[in-house]
Amino acid sequence: MFAGKPIIGIAGGIGSGKSFVANLFAELGCLVLAADDQVRQAYADPAVRQTLRTWWGDAVLHPDGQVNRKEIAAIVFQDPAQRQRLEALVHPIVARLRDVAMRAAAHDPAVIAFVWDVPLLFEVGLNDQCDAIVFVEAPLADRLARVRATRGWNDAELARRENLQAPLDKKRRMSKYILQNTADVGFARTQVQAVLSEVLAASAMGAGRTHDPASGPDPVV
Repeated sequence: MFAGKPIIGIAGGIGSGKSFVANLFAELGCLVLAADDQVRQAYADPAVRQTLRTWWGDAVLHPDGQVNRKEIAAIVFQDPAQRQRLEALVHPIVARLRDVAMRAAAHDPAVIAFVWDVPLLFEVGLNDQCDAIVFVEAPLADRLARVRATRGWNDAELARRENLQAPLDKKRRMSKYILQNTADVGFARTQVQAVLSEVLAASAMGAGRTHDPASGPDPVV
């Protein structure tokens, strides 16, 4: 917990709808800390942009000087060493931004919990700081449709990107809750409400994170 408020991590496959679920938590009074938004803030730093340009040339910046994230992705997802180099630059900045946002909201009565929407939650060890983790599950066909529509990826690209992350079955097993994300928005909202109620109740009792991954996740009713 942070300032007496629980931290809920969001995990799941690419295109499963993690940000959609995080937004449902936000509707209920949670402050969502989205890593993608914080990365954008990091890329807005002139010093960061200059470092990226020094490493990889003018192609990583658009003509207006903004970071060309597509070009950077093409570099780092082909070369693990370059990916680690980028993460070493950006991740500390993202962590600071997340900490600043949480401290600013620590005593805000309108914020009842923090939600971390972080694609690499397990890979960077942030799961250990969460009081509960929600795994967002969606059919592969739905995930493929989403990434085709939003990112222009095909099946092979989705598989390649996911192979660079921890296995989905491991993330699922280590999560406290499994939330089914289907086309039924009302069902998703009901599940989020159930999770939040249970997490807040555990927080009020001072339980913190008590889930044993070996016991498997709890389904959301």
